Amino acid sequence: MAAIEVTGLRKSYGDVVAVDGVDITVETGEVFALLGPNGAGKTTTVEILEGHRSADGGSIGVLGFDPSTGGRAYRERIGIVLQEGAVERELSVREALSIYGGMYPRRLDADHLIDLVGLTEKADARIKTLSGGQQRRLELALGLVGDPDLLFLDEPTTGFDPSARRQAWGILENLADLGKTILLTTHYMDEAQHLADRIAIIDGGKIVAEGTPETLGGRADGKSMIRFALPEGVSFEDLPITASTVDGDMVEVSAESATRALHELTTWAIDKDVELEQLQVARPSLEDVYLELTDEH
Repeated sequence: MAAIEVTGLRKSYGDVVAVDGVDITVETGEVFALLGPNGAGKTTTVEILEGHRSADGGSIGVLGFDPSTGGRAYRERIGIVLQEGAVERELSVREALSIYGGMYPRRLDADHLIDLVGLTEKADARIKTLSGGQQRRLELALGLVGDPDLLFLDEPTTGFDPSARRQAWGILENLADLGKTILLTTHYMDEAQHLADRIAIIDGGKIVAEGTPETLGGRADGKSMIRFALPEGVSFEDLPITASTVDGDMVEVSAESATRALHELTTWAIDKDVELEQLQVARPSLEDVYLELTDEH
């Protein structure tokens, strides 16, 4: 059975349609990223799945529960890490985890969680003395304290420096290896690319694309972009291949076959004894696909 099975989810606020017929399936043990611009319906969708909002229509199953009526039995099996936590700042890290853990019938050991999220040296420190990144790690530990089957992560690395983000990714990868199901929202495309097994993009209350990070929006079949500096003494018209744009002295070529296009270019360059400086070849990035899909919608 899938961890999350949603069909035809709808939610409106007065005349504003926030979620308009969303279908989502998240398999058990999967890391699923839900991406979308502000106001796209992402937060409303996740809050309905968490049980914090009721839907106007559609079929919703999360761990076999309807979140709106699942009650304590449902909440005991999920963990939630919000963008901003609200933990008593006078408590120590260990105290907070022990208190929160006492609310769950099954729980993870506080010291184990402290070690897992890299707060060993801060175990007895007051929360008010932690840095922003350290507090975010504590919030992740609090989301895990009840040993959830499903973890909701809302922008988990917002405010992290690059090193802290990489460390957080390692923690989340370890959770995935333990079989935890994770639903992730993030504005960082590299984070979704690195962590997610599958990605869905929501815009205007609808899912506009879904797939793996490699195939989303036809990315795997997209044209390659070849970019290089126009050689000195060479005009745009001298090139052996049709170029799509020129940005200053930079040339961009959109090619169905990067291998064939490069062969034509390099053969020409060798024959003319010119160097293709700053030569780059790239397929559309996840960010390119995301911006194209959301802009089009």
